[in-house]
Amino acid sequence: MNFARKNDIQKGGFTGFLTISALQISRCCEVPKMPGVYLVLRPNTSPPNFLDRSTGGHYKGKNPKVRVRELDSKWIEGTLVLYIGKAGPGKATLRSRLNAYMRFGKGKRAGHWGGRYIWQLGQSGDLLMCWKVTSDEARAKPMESDLIRKFKKAHSKLPFANLKTPS
Repeated sequence: MNFARKNDIQKGGFTGFLTISALQISRCCEVPKMPGVYLVLRPNTSPPNFLDRSTGGHYKGKNPKVRVRELDSKWIEGTLVLYIGKAGPGKATLRSRLNAYMRFGKGKRAGHWGGRYIWQLGQSGDLLMCWKVTSDEARAKPMESDLIRKFKKAHSKLPFANLKTPS
């Protein structure tokens, strides 16, 4: 999959493509209550504007803020994909997982520490969320791992907000 073109991501079976702002307002009611994988996308490849502070909530007493220098070192030119995540296996659905992510981005306490670099990007509300439902919850983790592996092969590093390679 070409991570730099929305059309290729759509051809890969991803749907949604809603802004973070819209999902925060709707509380993710458009997102299916199914397992799957999701992507955070920038609508363009212009240079980023990093914030000195994170809009993300504290998790287990930890502040999500990192130095702008660290964000800059993780940035990858020429890709729309900023983060690859999963919902499942277990009780988590795409809706519950993305709802937790949206709450975290609004500064609320939520169990979603992954992808926290997103919340130090200026205009994070304009970022797009898309998802792909998996046939069953056991497929979410291998699908996420495969997407991250393909991204890393194409760009020689993990997506901007993915901080570790899944096991």
